Amino acid sequence: MPIQLSAPDVFADRHIGPSDDDVAAMLDALGLDSLDALVDQTVPAAIRTDRPLDLPPALSERALLEDVDARAADNDAWRSFIGMGYHDTITPPVIQRDILENPAWYTQYTPYQAEISQGRLEALLNFQTMVTDLTGLEIANASLLDEGTAAAEAMMMLNRVGRGRNGDTFFIAADCHPQTIAVVKGRAKPIDVNVVVGDPDAFTFTEDVFGALVQYPATDGAVRDYAAFCEAAHAADAHVAVAADLLSLVLLEAPGTWGADVVVGSTQRFGVPMGYGGPHAAYFATRERFQRKVPGRMIGVSKDAEGHMALRMALQTREQHIRRGRATSNICTAQVLLAVMAGMYAVYHGPEGLRTIATRVHERTRLLGTALQRLGHTLRHADFFDTLRIDVGDEMTTAEVRRRAEARAVNLRYYDDGSVGVALDEATDADALNTLIEIFGGTNGRRLRAEDLADALDPGYDGPLARTTPVLAHPIFDAHHSETELARYIHKLASKDLSLVHSMIPLGSCTMKLNPTAALMPISNPAFANVHPFAPADQAQGYHRIIDELSGYLAEITGFDDVSLQPNSGASGEYAGLLVIQAYHRANGDDQRTVCLIPESAHGTNPASATMAGMDVVTVACDDHGNVDLDDLTAKAEKHSDRLAALMVTYPSTHGVFEDHIRDVCAVIHEHGGQVYMDGANMNAQVGVCRPAEIGVDVCHLNLHKTFSIPHGGGGPGVGPICTAAHLSPFLPGHPLADTGGAQAIPPVAAAPYGSALILLISWAYIKMLGAEGLTRATKVAILNANYVAKRLSSRYDIVYTGTRGFVAHEFILDLRHFRQELDISEQDVAKRLMDYGFHAPTMSWPVVGTLMVEPTESESKAELDRFCDALYSIRDEIQAVADGAVAADESVLRQAPHTAEAVTRSEWTAPYSREQAAYPSAFAREHKFWPTVRRVDDAFGDRNLVCSCPPIEAYAADDEETLTAALDA
Repeated sequence: MPIQLSAPDVFADRHIGPSDDDVAAMLDALGLDSLDALVDQTVPAAIRTDRPLDLPPALSERALLEDVDARAADNDAWRSFIGMGYHDTITPPVIQRDILENPAWYTQYTPYQAEISQGRLEALLNFQTMVTDLTGLEIANASLLDEGTAAAEAMMMLNRVGRGRNGDTFFIAADCHPQTIAVVKGRAKPIDVNVVVGDPDAFTFTEDVFGALVQYPATDGAVRDYAAFCEAAHAADAHVAVAADLLSLVLLEAPGTWGADVVVGSTQRFGVPMGYGGPHAAYFATRERFQRKVPGRMIGVSKDAEGHMALRMALQTREQHIRRGRATSNICTAQVLLAVMAGMYAVYHGPEGLRTIATRVHERTRLLGTALQRLGHTLRHADFFDTLRIDVGDEMTTAEVRRRAEARAVNLRYYDDGSVGVALDEATDADALNTLIEIFGGTNGRRLRAEDLADALDPGYDGPLARTTPVLAHPIFDAHHSETELARYIHKLASKDLSLVHSMIPLGSCTMKLNPTAALMPISNPAFANVHPFAPADQAQGYHRIIDELSGYLAEITGFDDVSLQPNSGASGEYAGLLVIQAYHRANGDDQRTVCLIPESAHGTNPASATMAGMDVVTVACDDHGNVDLDDLTAKAEKHSDRLAALMVTYPSTHGVFEDHIRDVCAVIHEHGGQVYMDGANMNAQVGVCRPAEIGVDVCHLNLHKTFSIPHGGGGPGVGPICTAAHLSPFLPGHPLADTGGAQAIPPVAAAPYGSALILLISWAYIKMLGAEGLTRATKVAILNANYVAKRLSSRYDIVYTGTRGFVAHEFILDLRHFRQELDISEQDVAKRLMDYGFHAPTMSWPVVGTLMVEPTESESKAELDRFCDALYSIRDEIQAVADGAVAADESVLRQAPHTAEAVTRSEWTAPYSREQAAYPSAFAREHKFWPTVRRVDDAFGDRNLVCSCPPIEAYAADDEETLTAALDA
């Protein structure tokens, strides 16, 4: 055999957990001789593709990183002073390295299991506290997707609040960011809200107006006093939402003090790079009386079984999978990782540090303004924080300013009326100021330098609405200002959380697979991280090459014709896909088509998204095997034939099977004039094996944070692109500030043209390194791992649904319902007990109440799968002990789980089982013990005593309910 000169591609071997020997052993356990034989048993022959993936050859990790460097070189390193909600910032290295680049943080999942999530819960509580403090409102959520969609959520919440008392009109100030106006108008149309854009000073509230949105400071920098505007709104029984720059609120009076009912915005400039538009954590704060209408998730304070303070997600009945079409929002993915970074930025700098940063930004803006006035230019607004709108003086033209700026690789904002915008930021130094002065004529015979003006200006903020209320008064913001202290605090919190660095996270429908390090490395590259989303496209050619290639790869994988990468979450992709379908029907004159059929087995976000899109949801039954009931589907399609808009179907189904009749399902919908939307959350079982477009689907969204390996980050970020057949492509979402979308584009569904563009690099790199063969093998091994675990566990537990041949897809459901009925042992008891074994629980009580849904993913080795199975075997023995009467259910190790180090080491031990059984129930637990830091959390207490910001210090020391309640009340 000749010597091989080319480096072998080894990434697939790194990503896929089981070795060839492991695969053979697992196949043998299933009675099969090959992965292809497994596919024959699991994936219906009628839908399997006969066309292998046509993708470039797989790259090694080293070759991939070299390719990334080449793409980075295609981005021009211009300095952007465009503003519009996006600013350069300085990410403290300790936060970049210890959070953004730390798998103990970025591989966590949404904190549904609070006992092993106390670290990220505390970090998010810090974030909420920061937001409520700076906005002057009582409660905040744990982040939304971006400022534009947060403003749209505010509009929708105020519409719900005012329903029945006010009309259908929502006012938007014309000096809000243009992308925000576009997103809110797009969100308003499907729910029949009339949007009026105008001057707030000239607007009159009438009885048909339920709310308004203003920008503070305005998009062109003006600082306006909206107190009278809020008074007028409240007098008319309307409410006011404010989109506010969070850094400005360090110096400007909090909107809550002058009448705002909701405050939204972005925390991007708190240490999170621009990333060509995202991901960034938006914030949402409001009055306490609206607490049950707030979109997304809130973190609240509760207590554990021993009376100690513990954190949890509050008011979880707002989650979509419970409320479905009645959900307050369709939000599923938040921006947790970015919220953690922003909150930690505030912890690190503290109130004085933030005040110093904000003051420097403002002072340098004043200095620049003074210089420009000396050069003969006029400032449009006398009162500003960090942004100037400049009317160019007679000695220059706007075209000359632009030419000089471009000669110095500087991006400014150019208004249609000839004025020019300049927004300064934390990274603006003396050299940048001098460059800006030169651009506006500072070298035209009068050598004007920033240093010449600095001594002549008084320090500080002396404009209107100066903040008088305290900033970040809680002690947490004054305790970790050195790198040593912050690093220890970050790692202390991380040690409280179970993530993929500890063990597998077998959450069904969530695909908690390996997040490849090589794929994540590019997001820290300044050439990608520091690009403004509204910079000219020719300065971001590296980005656009990746965007185009990724779009092409996803089209090839799904079989569709076109792709939009704009939706920045799976639920946003659902919503966008439905709007595209609606636009298609309207273009055909079928405005009456508003009925959306949704099977009982669908993801809970599906009915919520359909409701947001203004559709009428009709539920379709499932049969006893978990499949869509074809007879019920046909009957309802016939009943609503003239009004049928779409079917939303998840495939493979949320019940964990490939439904044999999926082509028939699609045919029924098409026969009655509807379109088929596929929820692509389970695409991890399809890549390389079948293509949605070949099945008969018209549009699908993909969860890049699931199938294509973007980290979940504790509950976000995510990306949910939509892929469309050619007849729907003209309606793909557009954007007012970029050339993107179809010829008949729907309005934008995200604030930035390409959504969370920075993390698109991860999925692009993942596909590049696996290639066609690796992607296809990953799918087959994902199905193998699920079936192997299901086979092992089926001897001790019932499996709720299987396919017609007795196999499952890439996930399956364990039935624990009879344990509750017969023994009073619930799925929650099993979930909490798994923590003692060192594992995160599978998805609990969804999609079937009383069950656990398991998805092993292709990244886990056979050894890890066996450890997980062994843990569930052992738990089954513990259940049997209750069944045998050896121990009462309420005294069992299951009901008392999880067990903390404090609980098992205290002097007194009264449990009917040993300390060893409590803490070390397996050899794996003894060797790799992960200690939950709190006992079982009391959800009801947290909802009765809703506290969504950092509690007083006394609460941390409380060890009984009375003391804790008193501390929270205080």
